[in-house]
Amino acid sequence: MTRRPAVGELLRGWRERRRLTQLSLSLQADVSARHLSFIETGRSRPTSEMILRLCDELDVPLRERNALLLAGGYAPAFPDHGLDDPSLDAVRSALRQVLEGHEPHPAVVIDKNWNLVEANSGLALFADSVEPSLLEPPINVLRLSLHPGGMAPRVVNLGEWRAHLLTRLERQVAGTGDRAAAELLAELTAYPGGLDREAEPQPHDVVVPLRYRHQEHELSFLSMTAVFGTPLDVTVAELAIESFYPADAATAKFLRSL
Repeated sequence: MTRRPAVGELLRGWRERRRLTQLSLSLQADVSARHLSFIETGRSRPTSEMILRLCDELDVPLRERNALLLAGGYAPAFPDHGLDDPSLDAVRSALRQVLEGHEPHPAVVIDKNWNLVEANSGLALFADSVEPSLLEPPINVLRLSLHPGGMAPRVVNLGEWRAHLLTRLERQVAGTGDRAAAELLAELTAYPGGLDREAEPQPHDVVVPLRYRHQEHELSFLSMTAVFGTPLDVTVAELAIESFYPADAATAKFLRSL
């Protein structure tokens, strides 16, 4: 039988992931370094309040905070409702308002694993001519973007765009240690398309654009990510809105014509 890590081991893992020493974390959390050492080695059992205080300083996601509380022998502190739960009616309504208000520009709602939760009609622009299997639920937007049967053949700057997306996913894996994200990263890295991590930016460049070929048009988009500012529910904390904006006048004109 596999032994479950103790709460002290898990906290030490998060501290090391954040590249903090025991001393620096103890100063941030206003706790003695000796007591923190005892917690990490299992010589002292932390209170639920101490676990949450350390989680605040370590920026631990809500789902993992619940796991740490359970490992310490306490009940989870954060609810985890399904998105269809009546308590999240206001959240669903807000998401739909954002998606609909963004049309005709593409926008999607994704979960922590980059799976599609909801989208507006603008997504059809990117989903055109992709393999049907990639549009079967759960639709993973990174797989849709980089799979050779997905958007990839029509992404003009594929090496640059792949590097941008994979770097984001690498940071997520490094920051959370999430196994599903690590498996997705390994899958996507194996796709063809190259990596252009050292593309020379032009003086007027401020972000990495998505340059996408649609029929006879070459469209250019900027992407923006938005999250809920003060989530107290695990599901809500793991949602993000990815919105695409025209990066040039020609793309804006084309989208207005849709």
